[in-house]
Amino acid sequence: MINKVVSNAEEAVKDIKDNAVLMLGGFGLCGIPENCISALLKTGVKGLTCISNNAGVDDFGIGLMLKTRQVKKMISSYVGENAEFERQLLAGELEVDLIPQGTLAERIRAGGAGIPAFFTPAGYGTEVAEGKEIREFHGKKYLMEAWLQADFALVKAWKGDTAGNLIYKGTARNFNPMMAAAGKITIAEVEELVPVGELDPNYIHTPGIYVQRIFEGKNYEKRIEQRTVTPR
Repeated sequence: MINKVVSNAEEAVKDIKDNAVLMLGGFGLCGIPENCISALLKTGVKGLTCISNNAGVDDFGIGLMLKTRQVKKMISSYVGENAEFERQLLAGELEVDLIPQGTLAERIRAGGAGIPAFFTPAGYGTEVAEGKEIREFHGKKYLMEAWLQADFALVKAWKGDTAGNLIYKGTARNFNPMMAAAGKITIAEVEELVPVGELDPNYIHTPGIYVQRIFEGKNYEKRIEQRTVTPR
């Protein structure tokens, strides 16, 4: 029986070395690999290139690794919720590749599908197109974008089994499935870990073939970036 379970986050990330390229699932603070990030803070690994939709907030998510200067480069689509991210970017202390959100998602998906490049109209005529090949299709200009792949993909799922099959819940799915396919080594943390056979095959989002390590996480905060309530 295939068993990909590791004991905890520390065990899962222990071989991530300096200058590694990481993908980190999540959108804002939703569906982020909280336990893996906490474990990376403890290892002190540095020079990381992090591929993520955004960088969390100043005191949570990837924002914590920015504070400890463990991140050398961010490949993202949004920086608006993280003051330290913005400060390092404007000060020239952090390399940042800002990518249209749909293009970022497709570059990751292409990396998992083995498609080295594709053409998109997003970004044509802007700074995004600088240095990229441009072609015309049916009277419209498109620019070529390359796939994204990573040494490690760190993803968060709702449920998983010991063979690495994953189910995400609601909008916490976001970038996680495509990143799971685009990492050379995919590490999954789950809220509930069950034996093989417990998950309904019809509801599995990421097949275990894409996952090399899995563990049951703990102490999930599930923060909300901006809480808006209706006045009474």
